[in-house]
Amino acid sequence: MFITGEYQMYGYRRRGFRREPRREHLREQAAIVLDYMEFGNPSDRHFEHRNNPVAQVIGTKYFTLLEVVPLPAISLELLSKIELGPHSPVRKPIRITYDDLTSVARTNLPEAIKKIILENEKYFVEFFNIAEPVNIKLHTLELLPGIGKKTMKHILEERSKKPFESFNEIKARTKIDPVKTLVERIIQELTGTEKYYLFVKPRNRGLYLGYLERLYEEVF
Repeated sequence: MFITGEYQMYGYRRRGFRREPRREHLREQAAIVLDYMEFGNPSDRHFEHRNNPVAQVIGTKYFTLLEVVPLPAISLELLSKIELGPHSPVRKPIRITYDDLTSVARTNLPEAIKKIILENEKYFVEFFNIAEPVNIKLHTLELLPGIGKKTMKHILEERSKKPFESFNEIKARTKIDPVKTLVERIIQELTGTEKYYLFVKPRNRGLYLGYLERLYEEVF
């Protein structure tokens, strides 16, 4: 089991006797635009975003929800992919929660997650090959929507014969829709109400199993 600590975007460093806020390295290198508000979001909890252009995005590697400020004269298209590195069209990323998302962002969330999963098929296919028990009573696969013990056992039997190599193969051999199942699971984790987290690091309570880190390390 792979468990990591809580991910925080902001930490602190000491300078003399004073503690100053420090921004830690963002692991997300790109994101999908969920909502773009050209004139700001009046109900935003961040004052500076209420009357200025702001966008809500989701990271393409760890599904981190962020609010970002577009550079001057930049207009963002919904569900478009943007870079978050040195040449990014946005700045000032702030981590937000599912509850912070606008209705438009929530509507676009499933499609954005689906897009990310399809673009990273090899990683998420491998998840079905390496998923392991959480404890003696619960298997990781049972945390996926629509998968009970019977289906879980069938998946384990199939992968023991031959590892899965594509989403189409998983669907054909197990009769589940792996993309739909993963999208639903990731949305559940983003809401922050789960006991176990496979892909999204919890902000508060919850046990993080760290499958994305494991998958990226194994593939690379």
